[in-house]
Amino acid sequence: MVVDEEGFRYPQVGKDVCIDCHLCEKVCPIINVRPEVKHGQHGYLLQLKDDAIRKESTSGGSFTAIASWVIQHRGVVYGAAFDMVVNRVKHCPATTFAELGKFRNSKYVQSDIGDTYKDIKRNLQEGKWVAMSGTPCQIEGLVHYLRKPYDKLVLIDVVCYGIPSPGLFTDYLAYMQKNIGGHFKKVLFREKRLCYNYTSFSLYNEDSKLDYHKGVESEPFMRSFFSDMNVRPSCYDCKFKKRYRVSDFTIWDCYDVKQFSKNFDDAGTNRVLVHTGKGMSILDAIKDSVRLEEYKNLDYFIADEIAMVKSVPINPKRADFFKDYQTMEFGAFLNKWFPTTFKIRLISFLRKTAFRLGIYNESKRFVKKILAKN
Repeated sequence: MVVDEEGFRYPQVGKDVCIDCHLCEKVCPIINVRPEVKHGQHGYLLQLKDDAIRKESTSGGSFTAIASWVIQHRGVVYGAAFDMVVNRVKHCPATTFAELGKFRNSKYVQSDIGDTYKDIKRNLQEGKWVAMSGTPCQIEGLVHYLRKPYDKLVLIDVVCYGIPSPGLFTDYLAYMQKNIGGHFKKVLFREKRLCYNYTSFSLYNEDSKLDYHKGVESEPFMRSFFSDMNVRPSCYDCKFKKRYRVSDFTIWDCYDVKQFSKNFDDAGTNRVLVHTGKGMSILDAIKDSVRLEEYKNLDYFIADEIAMVKSVPINPKRADFFKDYQTMEFGAFLNKWFPTTFKIRLISFLRKTAFRLGIYNESKRFVKKILAKN
C-alpha cells in the first residue's frame, strides 16, 4: 500500500512477484460491483440501556450491543481504533468487553485495514463467531475477499458520508501537538461533551489543562471534511451507496429522534436497518440490553439520510486545496482555507447560546423547517 500526495493509501502491484493468477481482479469489489438486490428489511430505533457506554458512543450504542453478543459467544470483533503511537486509525481485533471501548466514537479518517481480512478468514475457518464493523466499501471488500458466506460472520456497516485523508490528519495532529504542547492521549471526533446534537472534536492531553475542544462548525479538520474537500476521490462516485446492502446491520444516527418516537431521550439514538435473518436473531437476543422500537415506514425512516444512497458532492476548490496542502507550511495552509472569521465565531456563539438556554434541539428543528420551505 503506497501513500499518494494527498495522503491516501493505494494498492501497488508487485509485478516482480506476480504469478498472473488474477485473483486480485476476481475479488476486487470495484471491478466486480454487486448490483443492488432488494430484500426484506426491518428498521429500528435503538438505545443501549447502559447510559455510561452510550455517552461514550457516537449515537445510541448499537455497535456495542451487537459486538457484546459476539464476545459473549467467545467470538472476535473487528473495528476501527485510534493508534496514538502512530497517530493513525487502524482496524484491529477485540476479544473482551473492555476492548470494545476502543471502537466507540466515529473516526473521521480512513482506517488502515492491514491484515484484518486474513485474520477474519482464519478465525471463521476455526469456527469462531466474528463481527466486522466498517464502511460499506470495507464490508463489501471483505465479502468479495472471502468468496463464500459464513454462518458465524456478522457484518455491520455504517452510513458513511465520505473518507478524509489519513495523511492530512496525521499532519494535522502533529501541527496541533506542536502548538498545544504536552502529549495527546485520546482523540474524539464526535464527543457528546455538551449534548448529542452539539458534538465536539476533542484532543485529550496528559496535562488536562491543555485539553482541546471545539464544535464541528469551527474546528479546522472537521471543516475540511464537511466542506467536501478533504475526501477520497472515489467517494465522489461511491459504488456502495445503496439502501439494500450485503451486511446484516446498517447503523446510523437519529439526531431528531422525536420525529420518529416520543419514547426515547435526546442523549443518542441509532437507526438500524436489519437486512438478514441472522441480524434479526441477534437483535432478538440482545433486546434486554437495549431500548428497541420498530419503525414500520422504512421509506420515511431513511428519507433524510441522503448519505445512505448519494455520493458526496465534489467541492470545485478541491484540487487547489490539496495543491496548497502539498506546497504550503501547514499552519499557513490551515489559516488560508479555514480562518476563524466573524461568521464562524457568530455561528459558534449562537449554537452555544441555544444550548445554554435549553432550546438547541428546538432551534435545529425550526431551522430545518425554514430551509425545507425555501
